[in-house]
Amino acid sequence: MFDKLKDLKKLKDLESSLGNERVEKEKNGIKVVVNGKAEILSISLNSELSKEDQEKYLVDCINNASRDAKMIMAKKAAEITGFGF
Repeated sequence: MFDKLKDLKKLKDLESSLGNERVEKEKNGIKVVVNGKAEILSISLNSELSKEDQEKYLVDCINNASRDAKMIMAKKAAEITGFGF
């Protein structure tokens, strides 16, 4: 039973630490900031770009930031479980 409580504490600690991580991606004045849980924290647009370019760069930034956040999640989970990455 105590092992399960320890595991629960580890998961809570993991969630907390992921929430504190920050990933920023910027492309042509479009900037996206996500946390380690891949939650979008902020988006900045470049009004000098066309709507189509803004959308294209925004999608790129979100996808790249999300990918990096998932890598952070995987690395931190590996640290907790003891599996190498």
